Amino acid sequence: MSRTRSTITVGDQITTLLTGFTVTTAARELVSRFVEADQQPALPVLLAVLELEADERRARRVTRLRHASKLPPGKTFDTLDEGRLPAALVRKLRELGEGDFLVEATNVLAFGLPGVGKSHALCAVGHALVDRGHSVFFTPTYSLVQELLAAKRALALPRALRKLDHFEVLLLDDLGYIQQSPEEAEVLFTLLAERYERRSILLTSNLVFGQWDRIFRDQMATAAAIDRLVHHAVLLEFDVPSYRTERAKRRSHGGATTDAAR
Repeated sequence: MSRTRSTITVGDQITTLLTGFTVTTAARELVSRFVEADQQPALPVLLAVLELEADERRARRVTRLRHASKLPPGKTFDTLDEGRLPAALVRKLRELGEGDFLVEATNVLAFGLPGVGKSHALCAVGHALVDRGHSVFFTPTYSLVQELLAAKRALALPRALRKLDHFEVLLLDDLGYIQQSPEEAEVLFTLLAERYERRSILLTSNLVFGQWDRIFRDQMATAAAIDRLVHHAVLLEFDVPSYRTERAKRRSHGGATTDAAR
């Protein structure tokens, strides 16, 4: 009886894997043919080989996704200085790395002064999502806006937006870092509207919402953009000292100590 249950379990796993490989005829016929030929003892060996194939396919997919993501390779959880961040914030970042928020196209908005680790933290989330097989695209906001603006002028904006729509996650770095023209603000708003409730946006900004009129120039457009982003969103506050400032102070103190020793 236990052997029958074991055969069924192994057979189901084989069928599931073959279905995932989109080899439908093999998924439908292979296990039953082995059973009819009284070759059940070979099924665990076959399952082991198929699991190796699944692992290699998964690894190749992650490699492709990471290359396409343009994520900075060094900005992962392994290199994130979590000791500088509040424990609750670290827990939330790790939770986001699981990817559950993508089901409802939730956005993640990270705010804080320059140099506090916002970009590194969200890139770490992005890398974790790629490890789980999700498609991510990282870009400085200003750079993407310029590409979309060029596409609009070439009458190709819808195609450019469809290309971005292939990514489950769009990571916009440094929103508002550079003041934008009305035309640039328009294409940015179009991007946000296109992804609303369909695809997730992760973004970093050193501007609080009250300062976003610097980005969109128009109060109604600013309010509409904020409304779309925060309707389904996780807000992260990086209220910590600048990493670069702290490092500069350490270098300064080190130099002073050295001079004193001399």
